Amino acid sequence: MTTLAYTLSDSRVMLRRNLKYQLRYPSMTLMLVGLPIVFLLLFVYVFGGQLGAGLGAHDGRAAYLNYVVPGVLLITVASAVQGTAIRVAMDMTGGIIDRFRTMAIARASVLTGHVLGSIIQTVIAIVIVIGVAFGLGFHSTAGPLAWLAAIGILVLFSFGLTWLAVALGLAAKSVETASNSPMILTLLPFLGSGFVPTATMPAGLRQFAEYQPFTPVADSVRGLLTHAAIGDQATLAIVWSIGLVVVAYFWATRLYNRRRAAEPK
Repeated sequence: MTTLAYTLSDSRVMLRRNLKYQLRYPSMTLMLVGLPIVFLLLFVYVFGGQLGAGLGAHDGRAAYLNYVVPGVLLITVASAVQGTAIRVAMDMTGGIIDRFRTMAIARASVLTGHVLGSIIQTVIAIVIVIGVAFGLGFHSTAGPLAWLAAIGILVLFSFGLTWLAVALGLAAKSVETASNSPMILTLLPFLGSGFVPTATMPAGLRQFAEYQPFTPVADSVRGLLTHAAIGDQATLAIVWSIGLVVVAYFWATRLYNRRRAAEPK
């Protein structure tokens, strides 16, 4: 077998390990799905009437539901990375890496298994949240290609955030630290266009909201699902996502190799 074939085979084994972990400890997956649904219900039924009226629509609550779904999907993506950081930190502090070092496995497969397992978990959560949104009355005029494009943008962005979570988990000195480090990512959708238009924000906050990565992703997904013009937002979303993947991947692999080198032989 070639080196690439060994790496793919070992990555598949590590992916199966992470999927089994998710099945054995479903509480984290339930929280990943439950938190966005709680936010969806809260913002639609508690704040939706008032916030929807600000959008200038006749049926404010229904209009706000259509507006807020992309923001809730970003909350879903951001929430998933917290679990990834925790699992990586558990591996790095729990001694399992020492066992892996005694085996003839590809070094990249350990991190790849975490990333792929998190992406699969995130996609499942996205599908469930979208299903709940439709149950609440979400209406989309998008065709199949637009839906594929919207899901593709979310998955690509999730890929970048997941590698960032892996790096944060590697950088953390403890599992507790790893659980807190990615929490800022769950706040950024609120500081963008996920829940309210950026034009309604004060000047300083509006500038931050317009130039942070969650805003073009939210605008792109919202435009694709509602058949609205998105301008260059999709391009910005893809650029941000690819940039996150590249920077976070090299940061994660560097941290992983450094921690391995620092461990006693």
